[in-house]
Amino acid sequence: RDAIDRKEKRSETFKTAVQGLETGTPVLKTEELGRRAPQWVRDNLVTMCMRCKEPFNAIMRRRHHCRACGYVVCARCSDYKAELQYDGNRLNRVCQECYVFLTGHVVLEDREGKPKGILEKGAAEVSGRSLLCSSLQLLDKNGKGGTRGWFVIPQDDPLVLYIYAAPQDVRAHTSIPLLGYQVRDLPQGDSRHLFQLVQSRQVYTFVADTEELKRRWMRAMARSAAGITYAEEGEDADS
Repeated sequence: RDAIDRKEKRSETFKTAVQGLETGTPVLKTEELGRRAPQWVRDNLVTMCMRCKEPFNAIMRRRHHCRACGYVVCARCSDYKAELQYDGNRLNRVCQECYVFLTGHVVLEDREGKPKGILEKGAAEVSGRSLLCSSLQLLDKNGKGGTRGWFVIPQDDPLVLYIYAAPQDVRAHTSIPLLGYQVRDLPQGDSRHLFQLVQSRQVYTFVADTEELKRRWMRAMARSAAGITYAEEGEDADS
């Protein structure tokens, strides 16, 4: 009974967990898991395991793909085998979630029900329900170097800017509470479209790919900084 309940619950979970994402991954329906080969999430779209959220590295934590859902996962999270119908019912490497769903077996290490931290919002999930999301660059304090990442203002948390290293990471790298900040325009320099968030001595400098994208981010951040929590009329979520 417990295994059946878990499988039914997993079915509901996978209805959202394997949705087609704006980055081009097609929809994989729940009933197709194990029956149809998934399109793998590209390695360069994630910097951490899509299950345990630990960062990848070249030696100790390498990338693997779950043969059932196509997620990029580490060796520990893909240390399971399940028969996949699309591969002649042969045993294939799968992630823990797919293993439980496909076999009904209980895994003692299952972390289901553990409260999520504030940064544990999947980039693809929140991007699909965002006020604005896109790639930006956040400059360092001297303005010469910086980090390029995926930036999102979620609809369900519209006063916070979440910063991901890649657009399908399952955990944000950091977040910036926007309430109370001032949005400052900067002259275009070296063909870079610059703007800032400023509050007291705290300053964040961003670089957008285009002037239009810069203006959209400035407008979205200014609204969040002023405590406006709803999307502008006629404006859809952006990617």
